[in-house]
Amino acid sequence: MQIPEFRNESITDWSKSENRTRQDAAIAQLETQFGVEYPNIIDGMHAFSAEKFNTLNPSQPNQIVGVFQNSTADDVVLALKVAADKFEQWRWTSPAERANYLFRAAELMRRRRFELNAALILEVGKSWGEADGDVAEAIDFCEFYGREMLRYANQAPAIQLPGEKDELWSLPLGVGVIIPPWNFPLAILTGMTAASIVTGNTVVLKPASDSPFVGFKFMEIMEEAGLPPGVINLVTGPGSTVGDTLVKHPQTRFVAFTGSKEVGVHIYEEAAKVRPGQIWLKRVIAEMGGKDAIIVDAETDLDEAVEGVALSAFGFQGQKCSACSRAIVDEKVYDEFVEKVVKRTESISVGPAKAFDNFMGPVINKWALEKIQRYIKVGQKEGGRLVVGGTSAPGKGYFLPPTVIADVHPQATIAQEEIFGPVLAVIRANDFDHALEIANGTEFGLTGAVYTNNRNKIETAKLQFQVGNLYVNRKCTGAMVGAHPCGGFNMSGTNSKAGGRDYLSLFMQAKSIAEKIE
Repeated sequence: MQIPEFRNESITDWSKSENRTRQDAAIAQLETQFGVEYPNIIDGMHAFSAEKFNTLNPSQPNQIVGVFQNSTADDVVLALKVAADKFEQWRWTSPAERANYLFRAAELMRRRRFELNAALILEVGKSWGEADGDVAEAIDFCEFYGREMLRYANQAPAIQLPGEKDELWSLPLGVGVIIPPWNFPLAILTGMTAASIVTGNTVVLKPASDSPFVGFKFMEIMEEAGLPPGVINLVTGPGSTVGDTLVKHPQTRFVAFTGSKEVGVHIYEEAAKVRPGQIWLKRVIAEMGGKDAIIVDAETDLDEAVEGVALSAFGFQGQKCSACSRAIVDEKVYDEFVEKVVKRTESISVGPAKAFDNFMGPVINKWALEKIQRYIKVGQKEGGRLVVGGTSAPGKGYFLPPTVIADVHPQATIAQEEIFGPVLAVIRANDFDHALEIANGTEFGLTGAVYTNNRNKIETAKLQFQVGNLYVNRKCTGAMVGAHPCGGFNMSGTNSKAGGRDYLSLFMQAKSIAEKIE
């Protein structure tokens, strides 16, 4: 069967009343299931632990979304053993068959889109638009990586030497550990897992402890797609025990991780240690944090720049590694920019994520709320000027207003450390070159954007703005699979370029074969 060319999944049209009605119904249906217990899934079987933990609705923390297993080290080791045993069968499954599982999963996600949206809205507090974009990206990963596996399987042979048949094979690595984040609990989880299994690996998946319900929904979809038991094994629990056991175990061949710099560095260090019984160097595919900047030049449409900054800074409450947390503005337009961004920020609605009209929902949990509030106080203590927002917002959930702090020094704490919340630091620059210097003045290098109408400045930014993903005259969030391979420099990770044409190679190893012929 001819597979059509890859195209990014369309987003839901919320202007249609029937779509809003279906989404409201899906949210209401999921709320009736609150408090249900969900198992680990090992070799396709449901497994339970003695200790449990709850995942909460951050818009209304007295609501328990689900009860999950606080897995033990023995649970983790069993899951790894199952994955290792299954690998010896799965590795020989044809690339076309493996790709077909992803295509079926993508179709099931389309059919269950409103249900998946509801899970994201209620478990992690995504707005309707953010949730729908998360599901669309998960569909894209399945469709794109399935096609990419077929491309690898049919790639051109090695250069042929006279008298030889020369081949280059791409083989799976083995058992992988997938540790996704809570902020894109379906899209990134799907992307890393789909890339692992379509290349012939088996995995143990440990979803983030704030979003295991979404991970369980993913497992339902893969089971419905017909994926053989044991190819993906789900274990839940804290990273300090479950995650560490997975990363350190000698049977683990690779780790795919997305999350904070601190956790990523810890995983990188532990994976680098060769332990008894281990016969390989573990591969680490890591996407970590960011301190992303948008440069606003004097030669630009200031209204467009303000809109791009606001959407990048406050979409999903700023809880994206790609979020704009620094606006670096040419002094010629600085005061006008601050005035306009304050007005735009004041127009943003904050409230329960299940209400369609709210642009911003809650931050993920109480710990995050308190951490962000501390950063806001530090920002003011270090000389920043609070121009809008602050440390509290009405409601019973973990709500914060979108906050802008102006006159921030480039080396201030809130200009250097990842806050992961709806806080924008505005920094004054002498000119465009100075703005670039400030933008590059952190340990991170994930995303960035430039708003300017000057072609020479655009070309300069392309060369000198040290980020893995650079955007020109548009917001710095919303990377699209295929078009914007995502991954950053320096402490933003290994620049793995998820959604790019070289991504699957990270989950395989090459074998060169030369055969003498007559």
